[in-house]
Amino acid sequence: MAKLHHRTPERIAAALVLAVAYTVLLGPILFVIVSSFDYGQRAYVVFPPERFTLESYWRIPDRYWDALWNSLRIAGLCTLASCLIGIPAAIGIVRSNIPGKAAILAVFRAPMQIPAVVSGVAFLQLYYALGAATGWYAVGSFTGMVIAHVFAATPYVVGTLVGVLQRFDQTVEEAALVLGASRLGTLWQVTLPMLKPGIFAGALYAFMISFSEVPMSVFLAGSHQVTFPVEVFHSMQFDFEPTILAISTIVTVLSLVVVWAVQRVVGLDKFVKTGAAD
Repeated sequence: MAKLHHRTPERIAAALVLAVAYTVLLGPILFVIVSSFDYGQRAYVVFPPERFTLESYWRIPDRYWDALWNSLRIAGLCTLASCLIGIPAAIGIVRSNIPGKAAILAVFRAPMQIPAVVSGVAFLQLYYALGAATGWYAVGSFTGMVIAHVFAATPYVVGTLVGVLQRFDQTVEEAALVLGASRLGTLWQVTLPMLKPGIFAGALYAFMISFSEVPMSVFLAGSHQVTFPVEVFHSMQFDFEPTILAISTIVTVLSLVVVWAVQRVVGLDKFVKTGAAD
């Protein structure tokens, strides 16, 4: 009984720390969601809402939907390209005996160390130089945006898979080869299935990095090529309107649905373990 009484203050303190942490993390999100149910012609947020209405949702401008669809397309293609580059790159870095593997891995991880603003300026200058030389200007184009996002997202795929491959049990592959499987068959039927948690984790990271990218996208966006975060950024900066809260709430709910789906299909604990190990 004395031991239980001694642990009670510790549990109370832990509960308070946890409550503060959840408040700090979830408070802004709940603030946006609740405030989205109020609408008025004003350039500020009212909390708590003066009246609950869905008018903000009905009045969401088409430009937000267009920007959201554009971001989803860019993020999806960026994720696919990052995986096509990152998976063989990670396997080659870990499995090969080429000299300078540490330097190669450092090159792949370099975009994570470079400020996004610097990368945005660099891509802007590169695209203008490329346009002057070839006549094709990538600034403001869908292709140019995807290339820049792949540059930013690929390091997360490589880093995640390198961490998984370094703990990979290669005796399973050796057993498959001994039993008569070809190297390509072993890669397709043994290696890649065992790497699936790392591949899903890297793909999820790549998608999140691309979808939420702002600094580079600000430099590379054009009048007909605007991503959702950039559209919201410009609206918040120059012309705030309550519909921003509504579309932000929709994106938040969709993100929670995606996380729930990942948990059901793959298991969120695998993502956490993979990311922590890396």
